[in-house]
Amino acid sequence: MSTHEARLAALREVLKRQGLDGFVVPICDEHMSEYIGDYAQRLEWLTGFGGSAGSVVVLADRAAIFVDGRYTIQVRDQVDGRLFEYVGTAQQSLADWLGENVPEGGAIGYDAWLHTRDWVKQASAKLARRGAKLQPVESNPVDAVWHDQPARPDAVMNPHPIAYAGRESAEKRADIAQWLNEQGLDAAVITALDSVAWVFNVRGGDVTHTPVTLSYGVVHKDGSADLYVAPEKVNDDLRQHLGNQVALHSYDGFSKGLDALTGKAVAVDPERAVAAIFSRLEAAGAKIVARRDPSVLPRATKNSTEIDGHRAAQARDGAAVSRFLHWLSIAAPQGGETELSAAAKLLEFREATGKLIDTSFDTISGASSNGAICHYRVSEETNLPIVMDSLYLVDSGGQYLDGTTDITRTIAIGTPTQEMKRRFTQVLKGHIALATIRFPHGTSGGQLDALARQYLWADGVDYAHGTGHGVGSFLAVHEGPQRIAAFGGQGEPLRPGMICSNEPGYYKAGEFGIRIENLVLVTPLEIAGAEHDVLGFETLTFAPIDRNCIDPALLSPAETDWLNAYHARVMQVVAPQLDGDALVWLEQACAPIG
Repeated sequence: MSTHEARLAALREVLKRQGLDGFVVPICDEHMSEYIGDYAQRLEWLTGFGGSAGSVVVLADRAAIFVDGRYTIQVRDQVDGRLFEYVGTAQQSLADWLGENVPEGGAIGYDAWLHTRDWVKQASAKLARRGAKLQPVESNPVDAVWHDQPARPDAVMNPHPIAYAGRESAEKRADIAQWLNEQGLDAAVITALDSVAWVFNVRGGDVTHTPVTLSYGVVHKDGSADLYVAPEKVNDDLRQHLGNQVALHSYDGFSKGLDALTGKAVAVDPERAVAAIFSRLEAAGAKIVARRDPSVLPRATKNSTEIDGHRAAQARDGAAVSRFLHWLSIAAPQGGETELSAAAKLLEFREATGKLIDTSFDTISGASSNGAICHYRVSEETNLPIVMDSLYLVDSGGQYLDGTTDITRTIAIGTPTQEMKRRFTQVLKGHIALATIRFPHGTSGGQLDALARQYLWADGVDYAHGTGHGVGSFLAVHEGPQRIAAFGGQGEPLRPGMICSNEPGYYKAGEFGIRIENLVLVTPLEIAGAEHDVLGFETLTFAPIDRNCIDPALLSPAETDWLNAYHARVMQVVAPQLDGDALVWLEQACAPIG
């Protein structure tokens, strides 16, 4: 019996003892985070799947794992198909699958601290058609069989200096208080970890790649607040930073602390707060008003200090990436390099800046066929050599006190095929189309998404991920509410100060992957004769785009001009940080084409 087969069997025994016909296991923590601590990696422990999004349903006689298009290849590589059926969420939702497969009159367990209220309502409605029900559990049954489950992390919560934050926490809380008063509300429950970090100007080390602390906040209409965080994470510096308007409480006391909101009108974000919070407030007699977390939009629209910090971080990071690309140009043709060795070398160059706090996500280091796995995560088992006449895709980023970076480059090792060059150039054309678009105020990312896909669509191909996501300021590398995508948050208007990625791609399963990613800043534009406010994108990321992958004949004169201007800007930003052979290489990599 394999390890995962034994774990699945042990979980089924617990479910049987608890009188449950099944259980739902999401990739999630109590804060609906994208990246979660090791203690919360229940789905990976159970199945072996290492992606950042997905869910599993375990029934007595079958189980299924649900992932989106980003993980279609990865899930088959990592999860035993004899134990778990593969279901694409674009084809069937977990709730629909449950509604079709749950036993008549059955009881399906769920952890109310790991699901939203809306999901519970939807799944319950599907189950009701078969006389079945969703049943919250008092303790997660996966934890009962995960005997070496890691403890919650104990990193200290640190103040985030005003030199990087740009605005005092008291000022941010005052804005929230004003919003509460305008809405006729008494308090707002803040549950997302990056929201708590932003509101209170704090950072931490509880989640890999995201500098946050396990914590909850409640902001009141007078600007005072309650902060729930484990006592061992608090020191005198933090107390002084928070001031006397912020009352500190134990993290484990949060649920009970909600009882103090009895009779109050409380704003709770249905997208970011778990079902257990709604249930507790309802039991306490609070008046719950579903509203988006009031910190989400101001957090997404960066202030001038945060924007300046981002520019500094991107320039520093671009130099590190350029040094890596120079190294790769020498090392890869010599042979002996692998996905793991390349990722380690890239980390060395970032660490050499002396300012790297962490990577902003697990580096996607994909050689040849592994590059076709959109959100690939290299391991000893999957590690491929970087070989001649292939493509190598590296998607990576850094966390610095002044900003969060995210950049993807695809590099030809040796000579690319004509197909590779055609697809790369089509991706580049889409990237340029998005980078240069001008659009009226009120335009959403969903309205722009097709710009990046049009040249691929013309050949009947596409990519199964969004074109752009928001990025935090020394916070989450994936940040809402804006997205440039045909799905999920696509209706949010783009506003000045928002930072997004621009990352079209193409993936040929089993052969190669291509992605070109820069970060861009939404900026107002002055257009003579314009009859409405006009916005555009300022590119923030600077590192060479591989000229060896480009078919110049497929570029229009305007696209060629953009590429040459971009590389000229790379020289301005990056060249002063390089010397010697690396500088000579950069000059060649940024030479004009045409």
